[in-house]
Amino acid sequence: MGIRQYSILLLSVCIYLPILEATSPNIVFILADDLGWNDVGFHGSEIKTPNLDKLAKNGVQLDNYYVQPLCTPSRNQLMTGKYQIHTGMQHQIIWPCQPYCVPLEEKLLPELLRAAGYATHMVGKWHLGMFLKECLPTRRGFDSFFGYLTGSEDYYTHHRCYHISELNVTRCALDLREGEEVAPGYDGMYSTHLFTQRATDLIHNHDHKKPLFLYLAFQAVHAPLQVPERYTAPYSFIKDKQRRLFAGMVSAMDEAVGNVTEALMAHNLWNNTVLIFSSDNGGQTLEGGSNWPLRGRKWSLWEGGVRGVGLVNSPLLEKPGVTSRELIHITDWLPTLLNLAKGSPERTTSLDGFDVWKTISKGTTSPRLEILHNIDPLYVDIAPCTGDPAQSLLPDLTHKPRPVTSRVNQSDGFDVHIHAAIRYRQWKLLTGYPGCPLWFPKPGSTSSLQSSPPCPTKEAAVRLYNIEQDPEERDEVSALNPTTVDFLLRRLHHYQSGSKPIIFPDDDPKCDPGLSGAWGPWA
Repeated sequence: MGIRQYSILLLSVCIYLPILEATSPNIVFILADDLGWNDVGFHGSEIKTPNLDKLAKNGVQLDNYYVQPLCTPSRNQLMTGKYQIHTGMQHQIIWPCQPYCVPLEEKLLPELLRAAGYATHMVGKWHLGMFLKECLPTRRGFDSFFGYLTGSEDYYTHHRCYHISELNVTRCALDLREGEEVAPGYDGMYSTHLFTQRATDLIHNHDHKKPLFLYLAFQAVHAPLQVPERYTAPYSFIKDKQRRLFAGMVSAMDEAVGNVTEALMAHNLWNNTVLIFSSDNGGQTLEGGSNWPLRGRKWSLWEGGVRGVGLVNSPLLEKPGVTSRELIHITDWLPTLLNLAKGSPERTTSLDGFDVWKTISKGTTSPRLEILHNIDPLYVDIAPCTGDPAQSLLPDLTHKPRPVTSRVNQSDGFDVHIHAAIRYRQWKLLTGYPGCPLWFPKPGSTSSLQSSPPCPTKEAAVRLYNIEQDPEERDEVSALNPTTVDFLLRRLHHYQSGSKPIIFPDDDPKCDPGLSGAWGPWA
């Protein structure tokens, strides 16, 4: 081979190599905690979110996107691509001393992406169980982990306090891990900044020979309401202290999203990156969040509890700059991202999620027609609904399960006492007690809480809404659409007949971190 021919060949290889590296896109998934529908600028909030607004405007804003009403269920569905009734995790969150986690036989998203050749990293809040070492992020597919194993930590000390019911004692201990080891050296560092720095470091040090999967699960904006004062200064016009602190926390998180995006651009990763931003559940109105004008809040199956804040931004989008009204659910991310990664569909045949990339990128019709929001026979609402006219119908307000007596046999149909909800096309059916049914006013408004008619009684525990026409769930239309009600009850019965038993054990006293000084595996 002559020198000229060799030079041409070498030049061809040099040009082609970046293409080889770019065949699978980098994936950055950012999850916000307790962010409400009315807590971002692109939904009209008084809170300023310029970085998120820009990503939404230049990407695809997801306005018919659904998550779960609580954090552990949403994270579970994101990682498995399955409804929680199919993993036994349909009831509440995992509390620090409960001895269970996402079933170990489940193959999680990072495991599937790592098998497809990805470098996989997690920063932030896990909250999918940690009583065994086998439950930890680094045993479930992540090459590295830096963050919290539970939730509700102090943003500066990174301690989590919890009352261990079996010991009748409250323990406060560190909940911060570097890999599988306790990370004690970060006292005084604000967690949003801490996690952002770690995420940008991972981006800076990433080997371009592998595609990157970065899962950044912020603690923000979950309680406790803590933020450096400089972030609340622009919100002096907000008179409510909780809302003002909350607004500062959102601004700090928005800044963090901007820093992560800039790091991707600075290190030549952005042109082949898909960035997804999602909330994990509706906003908690008791802690400064707002879902206005949607009904309800976190812990409930009303739209305020389950309609998520979502967006996708990427140079790979074919039709950016749009707002999508297509139906998308958090279970859809696993098959969508796995297909983008050209991963193996091994052990993913029983997924509840759909590949929605064409829906997002090209604007095609969503393959999804239906969403099971949940079926939870043990539901209790541990956040009392102040001013609720149906207060007398609330169950015992504790975090432990309480059996519900059924009046309908499984073979006869679905028991409408059960806390459940399902969406089919424009229709949404709720049964049992859906959670706090109030419409909380827009922050700063002088109007009072808007009460609802009494919650369903045992004789009529069914509600039907046309969500496309009535997203605020004000016009209950079950009496006008009996055929639709019957169809959706049959669908609930179908799902319940295939559901797994609920996993929700009592606290294990052996979890006590009194000796180690840190929350972590104990079994």
